[in-house]
Amino acid sequence: MQIIISILNFFQDQVLGMKWLNAVIGSGLSAVGLDLESKVGASIQFFIYDTIKITVLLCVLIYLISYIQSYFPPERSKRILGRFHGVGANIAAALLGTVTPFCSCSSIPLFIGFTSAGLPLGVTFSFLISSPMVDLGSLVLLMSIFGSKIAAVYVLVGLVIAVAGGTIIEKLHMEKHVEQYIKTAGSVDIEAPDLTKRERLKFALEQVSATFKKVFPYILVGVGIGAFIHNWIPQTWIETALGSSNPFSVILATLVGVPMYADIFGTIPVAEALFAKGAQLGAILSFMMAVTTLSLPSLIMLRKAVKPKLLALFIGICAGGIIIVGYLFNIFHYFLV
Repeated sequence: MQIIISILNFFQDQVLGMKWLNAVIGSGLSAVGLDLESKVGASIQFFIYDTIKITVLLCVLIYLISYIQSYFPPERSKRILGRFHGVGANIAAALLGTVTPFCSCSSIPLFIGFTSAGLPLGVTFSFLISSPMVDLGSLVLLMSIFGSKIAAVYVLVGLVIAVAGGTIIEKLHMEKHVEQYIKTAGSVDIEAPDLTKRERLKFALEQVSATFKKVFPYILVGVGIGAFIHNWIPQTWIETALGSSNPFSVILATLVGVPMYADIFGTIPVAEALFAKGAQLGAILSFMMAVTTLSLPSLIMLRKAVKPKLLALFIGICAGGIIIVGYLFNIFHYFLV
């Protein structure tokens, strides 16, 4: 058992966490005369290390996930979801969301397509919630910072929010609050051609290139904010705002996250810095969920497809679920860290 634990720790620290890379960068910066104990030196080390680490993980994950995704084009996904009914359909949609686009704005066109195709509204909303919040990339990246237990629980509760949210919307019969053009758009059921292995590999490479170009600016911004928080903001400030002394830290983190726009890759370095400064785990994860699921640009896009009442219900379900999950993580974090 001890051998297995040692292997898992090595995988988390050296493969996912790439602590060896941090040491190499630190040695290189010291060799050119940079004081790593200073705020400037520590910030530069943090920025270079996190940018390289997240970029490497990003490219590998996108490649693997895109290869898997090549087996689930929209037409096939629609047929798969159409085979399920009731809560089972919501679970299937939430699970499908784990292998689809990395940000909420990318998920909305698929949500519109599924809704136009006649899939139950609650099912399509389970997909919409799950897709940006709990993709496979989030699992691996969270493991690299918080460990496997926290990452697994984060994904599990994200799926629960997606299934519960979609089920509630389904039970409330909100179909009349979908914009009319979505209902009448219909769907052209085109059979997706079978791809060869080489074509799938090419598709995965193209997805890596396209997603990297779109996401990389947010990574730089996220790492820059993380470096600033990590080395320039006093720990007492973070603990006061997001620590255990503030009973409203989860609500504050959720409200701060909503206006922002990023995906899981952009929020990870911010979360890493907040965790190092003493922020509560629940507040950090609530911030991440709010940014990835309820970003203002995605809500603006979603408003084009649904009416205000349904949009407000979606926001309320997601925000309420995120806040509840945040407080639960704060209560039980001692069992996870």
